[in-house]
Amino acid sequence: MPEPIQTTAAASRRHGPLSGVRVVELAGIGPTPMCAMLLADLGADIVRIDRLAPSGNGIERPARFDLTNRGRPSVAVDLKRPEGIACVLDLVAGADALIEGFRPGTMERLGLGPEICLARNPRLVFGRLTGWGQTGPLAQAAGHDLNYIALAGALGAIGRRDAPPTPPLNLIGDFGGGAMLMAFGLLAAVLEARTSGLGQVVDAAMVDGTATLLTSLCGLQAAGLHNGPRGTNLLDSGAPHYDVYRCADGEWISIAPIEAKFRSQLITLLGLDADAFPDVAEPANWPAARDILAAHFRRRTRAEWQALLEGTDACFAPVLSLPEAAAHPHMRERGTFVAIDGITQPAPAPRFSRTPPDLPAPPEALGASSRAALAHWGIPPERIAALEAAGTIRDTGPKPGQPHP
Repeated sequence: MPEPIQTTAAASRRHGPLSGVRVVELAGIGPTPMCAMLLADLGADIVRIDRLAPSGNGIERPARFDLTNRGRPSVAVDLKRPEGIACVLDLVAGADALIEGFRPGTMERLGLGPEICLARNPRLVFGRLTGWGQTGPLAQAAGHDLNYIALAGALGAIGRRDAPPTPPLNLIGDFGGGAMLMAFGLLAAVLEARTSGLGQVVDAAMVDGTATLLTSLCGLQAAGLHNGPRGTNLLDSGAPHYDVYRCADGEWISIAPIEAKFRSQLITLLGLDADAFPDVAEPANWPAARDILAAHFRRRTRAEWQALLEGTDACFAPVLSLPEAAAHPHMRERGTFVAIDGITQPAPAPRFSRTPPDLPAPPEALGASSRAALAHWGIPPERIAALEAAGTIRDTGPKPGQPHP
């Protein structure tokens, strides 16, 4: 694994295609920090506004393990004080965008709503990331990823036949339909603002983003190609040639030769009789084909199937744990995972040929760069000192003149 590059989140300028883009992040949980991480990973200059004390929301963990907070400084601000709001508005004045993930109306009650922020900076893109969206009957209800993907129609489609829907971690709502949708929308609006000179509000809802991810499935259903109950269709574990199988050692492998030419190669490599193998183009033959494949894959270990099938056109991959994935030769050669502060985690993605980004700095403890980050964003030293003396901001990092650990 590549040697980590030790950087600090409050570095004056980072490399990457988003270098020079400035974003104010109102700290949240789940998709909000993930969105900010995606932007920071590619070089955006982001300042994260944290509370003076932990919020108690989400899954609590030590700061160094809260990996979606990597790559940007933490400024602890008391948003209940007018001086704290004024400080954030000064940051907004120099920002391209703002990201927040509170319930609708919260920013307005704080005095940081879109009207106030856009009055201070007419070019600002105001990103609002929620589960249900800014409007609709459920807009004010609490919820989490599982609820959003359930309402959008994704959860009901995931799982095996005659089994309950299977929660797919929080990948679809929080991160695919939330963080990535927000990053996409935010950057689109920033590009437009550079032409028009005008900012706008981006309403990114996880129910909308999840629905967007289902676009292809909607087309398959309309064409009559994905209409059976859960777990009986081509892509949802119904088809024997798009599924996982247990091996002799109890480990698992995946096969996905949807196309006939790839299925032919799989059958040949497995040493099966192609003429006798059931035609899986006909769903009525799926149970018989599954029985043959399951019995065959149980004869060898996962490593043995890797040696035979990996790198071929049989559409094969072993089912790996995260540590195994990081150690796999393909992932190691690409540098897909990196070690930062002793913690293995995904490297910034995608790759850029001319403007590769830096390796992110580790996640910061709450308020670790309050003074440094505010100074970097142009807040005068005497103002920073006054805010700290009044308790409006809190800096938990080294005192002036002390080195960072």
